[in-house]
Amino acid sequence: MNSGTQVKNETENVSVSTGLKAVILILGIIMVATTLRSPITAVGPLIETIRSDTGMSHTLAGLLTTFPLLAFALMSPLAPRIARKWGMERALFAGIITVTAGITLRFIPSLAALFTGTIILGLGIAVGNVLLPSLIKRDFPLRVGVMTGIYSVSMNVFAAIASGVSVPVTRHLSSGWRGALLMWGISSLVALIVWLPQLRYRHQTENVQISSKSNVWCSKLAWQVTIVMGLQSFVFYSVVAWLPEILSGRGMSAGTAGWMLSLMQLFSVPATFFVPVLAARFNNQRGLVTATFLCFVLGFVSLLTDINALIPLSVILIGIGTGAAFGLVTMFFMLRTRHTHQAAELSGMAQSIGYLLAAVGPFLIGFVHDLTGSWSAAIGLLILVSVIYLLTGLGAGSNRYIGEEHQKTSVN
Repeated sequence: MNSGTQVKNETENVSVSTGLKAVILILGIIMVATTLRSPITAVGPLIETIRSDTGMSHTLAGLLTTFPLLAFALMSPLAPRIARKWGMERALFAGIITVTAGITLRFIPSLAALFTGTIILGLGIAVGNVLLPSLIKRDFPLRVGVMTGIYSVSMNVFAAIASGVSVPVTRHLSSGWRGALLMWGISSLVALIVWLPQLRYRHQTENVQISSKSNVWCSKLAWQVTIVMGLQSFVFYSVVAWLPEILSGRGMSAGTAGWMLSLMQLFSVPATFFVPVLAARFNNQRGLVTATFLCFVLGFVSLLTDINALIPLSVILIGIGTGAAFGLVTMFFMLRTRHTHQAAELSGMAQSIGYLLAAVGPFLIGFVHDLTGSWSAAIGLLILVSVIYLLTGLGAGSNRYIGEEHQKTSVN
């Protein structure tokens, strides 16, 4: 396919994404996004309850957050290929079904079912993680920043709600924490229904076409984006897994600690909307990367002080940082590529290798705590990861395109 055909196809999609059809598609995107974090963030506030009920160690409990990330790493490079074969709309529908199946399986009173369901829902989430950004680039080429913001906000609002209500819901259900985790199957069922109209379409040709020999895997810029993806996910999922227990260790009740995690994610919402919009307007995104880094470091340093009055400030800063970092790296998939198929390929690469890196996070944080008996060393590790994020992000935020790094470099 030549570039002229690609431009023509993407221009035609502008008219496709108007009117009632666009409204239905936007609602579908919003509902799919609600399923991409809530089944995972619901676990963090319940970690101690799950550990007490099952007898798991901190290290093993950390795998409840690590396993979905490993599933992301496994499925992410396959998602564009599935979309090429089935069509992007059908691939996303299959992903939602898989998420629903995994959530349901976790309800079975068995450790094997708990971990298996966690892996399965991770496979389904990976499909949405990879394909939604490229679908937005394909169907809303003139509104990439706004649509990325809408998608990110939807995901983070439900992630925040999941963190906040998990403990209260557990206390009011006879099925306990398993029932609280099952509750998030409701949003995935609604997403299935809302996405049904999209199954009439089967955009599977040029827009999702990828090649195993693409220069994405040979691009330094692509690897910078990939590392940024992994490090921001390392921070987010580590905090989601362990923040409630860190705060509980400082005398905070489990319910309040869960709401602190919810507060963190609620403050991430404005950042996930406005940062993509700003990123689309700037020549480069290095300033946004630096601002995100400062939020991370100030938040974690405040958390290290053991001054309980600073906990809300710490949580808010970390929330702004995680929201900004996610919105920014999602925009990199689109801003660092020329065409939709390349965006899908970069997304697949970044989320595959990136989530493999991120998967180490919850497990490593739990291991460091078990090894030292303190959360201080674990928080110090998160500060170190934040520094590496800054150094790599400055490269990923430069005004260049994959495969054209040596042709165009901007310092504006």
